[in-house]
Amino acid sequence: MATLSEFLAEWHSPDQYVQAHTSGSTGTPKPIRLLKADMQLSARATNSFFSIGEHSVLASPLSFGYIAGKMMAVRAIEAHCALVPLPVSNRIELPDTLPHVDLLPIVPSQIESLLAQPAYAARISHVLVGGAAPSPTQCWALTDAGYRAYISFGMTETCSHVALARADDTTRTFHAMPGISFSTDSRGCLAIEAPHFSFSRLQTNDVVQLIDSTSFRWRGRADGVINSGGIKLFPEELESLYAPVLGGRPFYVCGTPHPVWGQAAILVLEGDADTAAIASALRAAITDTHRLPKEIIAVPSLPRTENGKIRRIDPRKP
Repeated sequence: MATLSEFLAEWHSPDQYVQAHTSGSTGTPKPIRLLKADMQLSARATNSFFSIGEHSVLASPLSFGYIAGKMMAVRAIEAHCALVPLPVSNRIELPDTLPHVDLLPIVPSQIESLLAQPAYAARISHVLVGGAAPSPTQCWALTDAGYRAYISFGMTETCSHVALARADDTTRTFHAMPGISFSTDSRGCLAIEAPHFSFSRLQTNDVVQLIDSTSFRWRGRADGVINSGGIKLFPEELESLYAPVLGGRPFYVCGTPHPVWGQAAILVLEGDADTAAIASALRAAITDTHRLPKEIIAVPSLPRTENGKIRRIDPRKP
């Protein structure tokens, strides 16, 4: 697990690039080289959005081996402000000597820890949730607890986020960072237009509802879509439907081959569960039967990548 000092040594080296890895949520993590100038552009945009300056204090409970942690360091460097590394853990603890934090980045698995510390809401100006999409239930809980939270959309290749959505926005509308605009291809997948960055334009596999050139609503990954009897189901949209019924229980939706429908959506839960009772509750809450899972499976723990992202795979497959 990379440390801040190790990243800083790399950052201050003569090389124009920083080594990073893709997240691995849609396949094996791949090494990638990021231009330092691109990282600086991204950091300046975020600093501007959150009004981060030389008197600000940033804190990070994320590994500096991944883009989210690296970018917190670059934001601090660009703003000439303080950065406090926190233990990399799902349990977030702010030192008593840290009365105020202007920006705290977290991943969804760390949200529960913040909710257990309601007093932190007064000490943290902004929470930035990335790495994976938090559930609507998690967003509501953060907002109700008094946290001013934002959800990020981006990837390692774009040097962190290119768009942000407020956690209290029930429409989950993402708005572009300065200098970024959007379009879609024939599949309805998002294309990121970033003329000031070295990559200039990046085509994604993320299916979106494009609102205008600087805002969109995310539907899900094109490579994860479930074609069930000719109906396209996005696991991410189904998860949003199921979340209010399942509360805070960790879960995900994925596709599996089906002899009749071609593919079927299955719901995978973490821990012991009364699957029959959950199926009944979902039927009562969701009137569109096409959107109900064909099967519910409980497993001891959900498969995750090294940096905590859930991997949407059929747990019965080797």
